[in-house]
Amino acid sequence: MFTLLFVAFLVADNLIKLILAMRQIRHVAQHRNQVPAEFDHHISLKSHQRAADYTIRRTKTAIAERLVDSVFLLALTLLGGLQALDLFFGRHIEGDLLRQLLLVGSVFLLSSLVQLPFSLWRIFKIDEDFGFNRMTPGLFISDTLKATLLAVVLGAPLLAAVIWLMDSAPGYWPLWAWVIWVLFSFLIMWLFPQVIAPLFNRFEPLEQEPLKSRIEALAQRCQFALNGLFVMDGSKRSAHGNAYFTGIGKNKRIVFFDTLLNRLNEDEIEAVLAHELGHFKHRHITKRLILNMFLALVFLLLLGWLSQQVWFYTDLGVIPQLGRPNSGLALILFFLVIPVFSFWLGPLFSVLSRKDEYQADQFAAEQSSATALISALVKLYDDNAATLTPDPAHSAFYDSHPPAPLRIQQLKQYANRTKAA
Repeated sequence: MFTLLFVAFLVADNLIKLILAMRQIRHVAQHRNQVPAEFDHHISLKSHQRAADYTIRRTKTAIAERLVDSVFLLALTLLGGLQALDLFFGRHIEGDLLRQLLLVGSVFLLSSLVQLPFSLWRIFKIDEDFGFNRMTPGLFISDTLKATLLAVVLGAPLLAAVIWLMDSAPGYWPLWAWVIWVLFSFLIMWLFPQVIAPLFNRFEPLEQEPLKSRIEALAQRCQFALNGLFVMDGSKRSAHGNAYFTGIGKNKRIVFFDTLLNRLNEDEIEAVLAHELGHFKHRHITKRLILNMFLALVFLLLLGWLSQQVWFYTDLGVIPQLGRPNSGLALILFFLVIPVFSFWLGPLFSVLSRKDEYQADQFAAEQSSATALISALVKLYDDNAATLTPDPAHSAFYDSHPPAPLRIQQLKQYANRTKAA
């Protein structure tokens, strides 16, 4: 019964996402030759067509990637791949903890290898064709090795602790595992600005004094305690621009991509930063963190129950080993199949995220300038080849930010209200 349910959800997941992808391709192609009225004085037809072509290329790649991922999932579950791996490590590894760690690690490694061709295609083919890629093969290999080593150093102890708890405290392990995961998440957020991020990029203090003073004044108005303003050498990998907050507590900092600073003027940079501060002021990050923690607890409790059900294994093509712990098997099996049953949560998170973006835009209009934010967004849409005409259904399902025309229209209303006041 559970096998049929799994297959039905997998088919529904793929069918819905395929339909949405085809709608996106068709809609973007149909509007390729006309710039939306909100942008016709700022973005050329050539740039608009470039963005449409970029979106279509990436969407087609996503379709292929989704189908390959589904075949890989079926190969691991119903076609016996995970069973074969479990038996292999069971025959060759005596220690139960090491055996289970190797099982989970091998699945992550195989998954990364399946994803690798698509990552290479996006970076060295699509982004290269559209002038975004600045990544060299050597840098890609270096990043991959660093990320893998970091995952092993940080992830292996966490995974070992969870598996040990599952084996040692079967009745209460979800609660203890949740506590460990929460502490681990805060540790990563604390370490990221000064330990993890510098492994991949160079960070230098912002030296433009007029801009620095404006940003510090803005942060003070918004009651945001800073531990520094930094510029990141994002241009060594991509021409895309961005800015972000990172860290927690007294370890908070603002980071600008050098590409962003080179493209926007001071008014626009201040407006973009005011938008990001809006997320802080309205506690969007805190609320999202609490929601994620709650969902993590729910999923761990669900895993705790499923791991005790024989049908959870057998109906997904796996037979647990008799007389030996199967916690690692349950853990990796759960994380393989749970996205199939929870794909419908994506649109709900997208709705919440878009609501937060509108709220942050309004905050930026109040604390800085709606006109400057509009100007900055138009430049970023243009530079990043973001489509101005996404399919409404595709956007509602996936997009964490409102569609460009709606967002600009809302900001213009904020600007008009400000002028009237």
